[in-house]
This record gives sequence, C-alpha cells and structure tokens, in this order.
Amino acid sequence: MEKTNSLTKSELKKASGLLLAISIIFVAANLRAPITSVGPLVSYIRESTGISNSVAGLLTTVPLLAFTFMSPFAPQLARRYGVERVILTALIVIGIGTLCRTLSSSAALFGGTVLIGLSIAVCNVLIPSLVKRDFSGKIGLMTGVYSVSMNFCGALASGISVPLARDAGLGWQGALSCWLILTALGILFWLPRMRHSRLTNAEQAQVNTATPVVKPWRSPLAWQVTLFMGLQSFIFYNLVAWLPEILNSRGMSDDSAGWMLSLIQFSMLPFTFVIPIIASRMQSQRLLVIITTLLYVIGIGGLMLDGNHLVPLWSVLIGIAGAGSFSLAMLFFTLRTRTTHAAAQLSGMAQSVGYLLAAVGPLVFGMIHDVTGHWTVSIAMLIAASFLIFMFGMGAARNRYVGDV
Repeated sequence: MEKTNSLTKSELKKASGLLLAISIIFVAANLRAPITSVGPLVSYIRESTGISNSVAGLLTTVPLLAFTFMSPFAPQLARRYGVERVILTALIVIGIGTLCRTLSSSAALFGGTVLIGLSIAVCNVLIPSLVKRDFSGKIGLMTGVYSVSMNFCGALASGISVPLARDAGLGWQGALSCWLILTALGILFWLPRMRHSRLTNAEQAQVNTATPVVKPWRSPLAWQVTLFMGLQSFIFYNLVAWLPEILNSRGMSDDSAGWMLSLIQFSMLPFTFVIPIIASRMQSQRLLVIITTLLYVIGIGGLMLDGNHLVPLWSVLIGIAGAGSFSLAMLFFTLRTRTTHAAAQLSGMAQSVGYLLAAVGPLVFGMIHDVTGHWTVSIAMLIAASFLIFMFGMGAARNRYVGDV
C-alpha cells in the first residue's frame, strides 16, 4: 500500500511538472505574436486610420520602449504579489490590449499597444526566474522549450497576418484579434498555478526578508550579461527592420526579400531549442560564444558581397547565430544567479537596456544610410556589434554568479 501511495505521489509530481511546462509554453506563445503580427499589417492600418508613415512606424517601436520602461519593475511586482499572480494579470492585460487595438480609433490602437508591451515585458522578465525556481534540474531544456514557443509563434504571426487580413477577409482588426485565442489558452492553463501563489501576509513578509537583495546594476558580470543581451537584440531588430530594404536595393524582389527575413527566423527555431540544453551542461559557455560570433561575422559580412545567390546561406548563418546569442542571453539570467529573485533582477536589468538598444538601433542604422548613401557602413556597424558580443559574451560565459565578491 505504501509503495502504491509512493508511486501515486511520484506520478502526481510528474503530472504537475508537465502541466506547469505546458502553461509556460502557452505564456511564452503570447510574448512575440502580438508584436510581430503588426508589422506586415502597417499599410492596412495606415490606410484605415489615416495615420502617417512615421506614426505607423511607432507601432513596432512602442512595445520595445515599453519593455525598456517596465522590465526593471517586474522583479519588485513578483516579490510583492507573487510570480503566478503577476503573470496571470499580465496575460489578462495582453487580452485587454489586443481588444483595444481592434477598435476603430488611433488612440485605442496605440493604447492597446502600450498595454501589450508593458505586459509582455513583465512576462519576459519573470519566465526565466520561474524556470530557475521550478525546473532547477532542467533549466536548459525548459529555456529551449519556451524560447522555441515564443519565436515560432512570432514567426508564424508575421507570416499569416496578411493572409488573414486579405485572403480570409478579416481585415487588420480581425487579423490582430485572432491572437486572443493564444491569450485565452494562456490564461486557461495558467489558472491552476494560482493555488501556488496563496501566501498569507506573514508568509510573504518572511519570503521578502529571507531573500537576499542582489544589486545587479553594480555588478560587472551583470553588465556583461546585459550588454550581450542588448547587442544581440540590436542586431536582430536592425535586420528585421532593414534587411528587406537592403536586398531590394540589390535587385531582389519584395517577395524574395521577405522570405530571406523569414528564413532567418525559421533557421533559429531548432537551434533555439538545442543550444540551451548543450549550454546548461557546460561549465563555461565560451566555446558557444566563439561559434556564435564567427557565424555572425561570416553571415553579416556576406551581405556586403555582390550578388544575391548566396543570400540564403548568409540568412541561415545569421539565423543560427541569432539563436545562439538569444538562447545564451536567456540562459545567462539563470546560470549567472543563485536565487529566483536574483534571476528576475538580472533579467529585468538586461532586458531594459537590451530593448532600448533594439529600439534605437534601426533609427541609427537608417540615419547612417541616409548620410552615406549606401549600406556598407551600416552593415559594418553590425559586424562591429558582433565583435562586441564576443567581448562581453566571453565575460558573461564564465562560471560565476552576480552578487558574489
């Protein structure tokens, strides 16, 4: 009888872990799609609302600025109210923001975008700390799982938004509202987690007192992780914004140029899953940093060469490098900290600075092109960023912890 009870408890524990993993996957699925679904629909939105090109461009910039603003506050919210409650609230607000964006009003469109950006920022920061807390023995696997979910849904959203709006006859409002399905599933699977957040005031005070306060903003290691995170975001969002334009200027058709951008994103998917698993089993991740840098330099450098026949190869190499840098950045939040709260603090700091770089990067990239009249210097800037990724990555990859003397 005791053996049967023991097996039952073991099975219940496994089932609970599986349900938590599934709930994290559905939360992660909401962290890119509401943003990447907007870019392909900008022309439809502009024609419908009458806003200018520059104002329409803010629809993709505003969420990144929201990430910058909100990320540092997410650890404090989790510390005070509990991770589960804060994530559930964020999912609900994502749903509200999505509904706002479907209204025939520019104010509602931008207001909903701000709500979505702030809420996604909270989840971006807290998911790595949640993985550290509940999957301490499978950090690499779970980092890979939620990263793939996030990036796959983001790539899918950018690919099917126009067909939904145009071919399915839903219009841009209907195409954006379709992602409410993901949000509803996220809330549904997250609700059972709420029983884990029911702490009394006394218990919560004890947790807050017992958790050591780490000050990542004063840590050289934290800054290395932060700049590694920021520079990989800088490269990715510059390419998202400008790669099609670069390829168009070299004679590639609009459709083919768009497919090259999609190729980068889909090339990332398998490596986004595999690399965290490999990296979590290594004492130092410096070898992966070296490989990532080489792939970036070769892939981005290839864009300087004449002719378009090798562009698919350069796109694949950039995609693999992007998967390596993104996966390592997410993993460093947990590997370079000792506690769940410290992981949230480091994640908040890194994502705040990182997405600020991501927001200003495309602007700087475009300004350089306007001044020089060609893309060479702008692309060279991305190669320089790759070398900086190597420099800061070699420091971030050391087997050390933020907060240690």
